[in-house]
Amino acid sequence: MSRFTTLAAVLAAAALSLLPAVAQADTPQYTPTMLILDASGSMERPDQGGTMMDAAKRAVRSFVASAPAESSVGLTTYGTGTSNDEADKTAGCHDVQVLRQPDRIDKPALTAAVDGITARGWTPMGTALRQAAAALPAQGPRSIVLVSDGDDTCAPPDPCEVAAELKQQGVDLVVHTIGFAVDEKARAQLTCMAQATGGTYSDAADGAALERVLPRVSSAALRDYQATGTPITGTAEYRTAPVATPGQYLDTIGQREKRFYAVDVPAGATAYFTGIVSFPRAADVSITDDMAAMDLRVYGRDGTDCGVRERELETRTSDGVALTVSHTFEGAAATESGPCKGAGRYYFELAWDLAPQGAPERLPVELLVGIEPGVTDPGPAPVEAPVAFTDPAGAPEPISGGGSFTVAAELDGSGKYTDTVQSGEYVFYKVRLDWGQGLAYRVRFGETGGAGYTSATNVETTLYSPLGREIDADTTAYTGRTSTDLTLSTVPVRYANRDANDSEVRRLSVAGWHYLAVKVGLPSGATTMPPTPVELDVAVVGDKEAGPVYVGGGGDVLGEQNGPSTEKAVAVEGSDAGTPWPVFAGIGVGVIALVGIGAAIWALARRRA
Repeated sequence: MSRFTTLAAVLAAAALSLLPAVAQADTPQYTPTMLILDASGSMERPDQGGTMMDAAKRAVRSFVASAPAESSVGLTTYGTGTSNDEADKTAGCHDVQVLRQPDRIDKPALTAAVDGITARGWTPMGTALRQAAAALPAQGPRSIVLVSDGDDTCAPPDPCEVAAELKQQGVDLVVHTIGFAVDEKARAQLTCMAQATGGTYSDAADGAALERVLPRVSSAALRDYQATGTPITGTAEYRTAPVATPGQYLDTIGQREKRFYAVDVPAGATAYFTGIVSFPRAADVSITDDMAAMDLRVYGRDGTDCGVRERELETRTSDGVALTVSHTFEGAAATESGPCKGAGRYYFELAWDLAPQGAPERLPVELLVGIEPGVTDPGPAPVEAPVAFTDPAGAPEPISGGGSFTVAAELDGSGKYTDTVQSGEYVFYKVRLDWGQGLAYRVRFGETGGAGYTSATNVETTLYSPLGREIDADTTAYTGRTSTDLTLSTVPVRYANRDANDSEVRRLSVAGWHYLAVKVGLPSGATTMPPTPVELDVAVVGDKEAGPVYVGGGGDVLGEQNGPSTEKAVAVEGSDAGTPWPVFAGIGVGVIALVGIGAAIWALARRRA
């Protein structure tokens, strides 16, 4: 399996120059998010230490205080302009105000807007949902977090139908809802809104619970997966395929569609190509209808099939995972002649072969391409025994994982880290491994007071190489009643690992950032699942050692050390880009780096059933 990454070690030749293939954005990218806060008259009901409105304001303030400075957060409310008397119903059912646009967060202004809300009127949730969606950017991923203490009192429009309409229109919008001391009728309506868009529903029984839940749900909304890269358009025929120079690219791919991309590979070099597609979350999808598959093939200079086929199958796409498919092509290093040997232009075909039920007809696909020069000395021989896990010392450090590889949270080596993961989230972290270092880590999914097997779900962790290829994964059932641990460990990273017999060892052949993904699935048939406390215990094991000696005598060039690009990378459908994955970019005599990350949300046929 594969996933995302930074192509770490590429050596340049004598006079090293860096390819400006990957655009480096100045700031991380977060999903534009609109908060919708219920200010109907019922929010004046008493709660501990004041009213329900007071508790809601405290919860919003807490989220605003902790929100990233680079995030885009707006605020919509309803019910402030009229009373909730029957005489005011007509006006009250149109009483929706966008108090703050979802622009770069202005924390003082957003806090002041919250403080100025007075709860009085009706509950036009459907109308509020439409207006909030209209205020968000017209393209790209968007999120809404809605807090309500009851059901819609103004329908039509029915808020669940509005949510479904937005999704059917192809709007890339996820709605997360929070029921604040609600009854069964309101809970069902709020759950329907969330499920219609692939979002989550959370219960908050009282103000204290809301102050815990709202910041967590809102933070999760900011980290929906966002594809980024320099725009490229693959073709249906290899002869007209666009030539991809080293870097990260963004395209789209349709169900059962093939897309060709061309890569010029120098003699003696190794080429890397990875494709990634993230699938939207969806509730209650049968496992038999919840599968996706991506294929990757390689063709030679005259279109000859090089006999390469990588296939990744994912069986739980509705959990919002990212499917990756990857190949390491060594044909250009061969000394024999032929259309699939030696230097030349090669063609990579990416195909979305199998689609899950209800999936969009087209999805964004990230492409990463890289080329690594040959070596005169590969360095130390492989070690096939994984490093041992040692529980790191010290207090846990709170951290917020990213919603995609591009914005993966950086872990500062060995240590304990804590996060909170919502149902249906796939969260990314990254840790650096130098030559000679291995990784052992444990993910602990904490107790939530869950309802046992009636709310059982699937939890998982996956480790990816700097080349975006899956190294290993672990998964199990989780109920929330007791803590659950998943553990993974690797061999030390060595160039010569690529010649090992074990496929997992072969994937530990490039130093650099390695990516840890953590997933909490959507519970089958359950309406709620509390946020899951997660602890990552990380051990980076071993001393740094000398790496390989590349042709040309250059030194290691790690992806994050690449010079900034002069080109502009974009996020999916025109939204602003995040920082693309660091990419292999050593250039010497005829050496280029090319890594392609394309459509296909990783799928492990060997596991995840």
